Amino acid sequence: MQRLGNAITSRLVIIVPYLWLLFFFLVPFAIVFKISLSQTAIAMPPYVPVLTLQDGWSALMEQLSELNFDNYVWLTEDPLYFNAYISSVWIAGVSTFLTLMIGYPIAYGMARAPASIRPTLLMLVILPFWTSFLIRVYAWIGILKPEGLLNQVLLATGIIDTPLIILNTHTAIFIGIVYSYLPFMVLPLYATLEKLDYSLIEAAQDLGCPQTTAFWKITFPLSLPGVVAGCLLVFIPAVGEFVIPDLLGGSQTLMIGKTLWNEFFNNRDWPVASAVAVILLLLLVVPIMLFQNAQARAQER
Repeated sequence: MQRLGNAITSRLVIIVPYLWLLFFFLVPFAIVFKISLSQTAIAMPPYVPVLTLQDGWSALMEQLSELNFDNYVWLTEDPLYFNAYISSVWIAGVSTFLTLMIGYPIAYGMARAPASIRPTLLMLVILPFWTSFLIRVYAWIGILKPEGLLNQVLLATGIIDTPLIILNTHTAIFIGIVYSYLPFMVLPLYATLEKLDYSLIEAAQDLGCPQTTAFWKITFPLSLPGVVAGCLLVFIPAVGEFVIPDLLGGSQTLMIGKTLWNEFFNNRDWPVASAVAVILLLLLVVPIMLFQNAQARAQER
């Protein structure tokens, strides 16, 4: 009986995350994919439903035979969407790199700090989450605008003679993304660095290895799982980011999140917007799955 109970418990533990993925990922994805195969219409909702069971199974089979991928073909014909994807990946990649460059020293310093102050440092990293994300982004508008706090300080100290134009540029977007997603980089790095056995570094130094070389040959390779996790946690949401490019980047910023929002709410073209969302999801999920498979094979070897 005890073995049976343990078996049931272990299966429930496995079933719960699968149910979570089913209801909160696969089902919404199926609904969005279904809308992407429909055609735009002046109605509410603004598309012609496809694959419905209202007229029976025979009608459903007929609908399957008449399905087309015109919306996906349209995405390949209009350079706007391709440029938006490329721009989003580039901005997200640069922002992820900058976040890693800033977050790694912070996480390393937290991991090497005395154990008594680590909880306080961890709380300081999480503290921005206690404030609304939108308010924090709006605060950067007041800092970066020509008459904002940053320019006032630089002008008062004599570092610059004329105000810097930072707002409504890619620089402002990088600042906003790095600031907003820095905790997502620091936390997995800290969790990995805290568990490292620093006696390995001491042994390497005792054998004559310089401190810098010991870091690159021991600390950094062992922290790669945290680096990968942090980069994924920053890169994935940054690709589809809408609020930061819209508020800090201005109207001329081309990112797929803004394009998706315009298709849904300005153009009222839900099928094309759904196709954009499906392609974006595939561009993010497929490489991650391939990377995880490669990692699993490497571990097996």
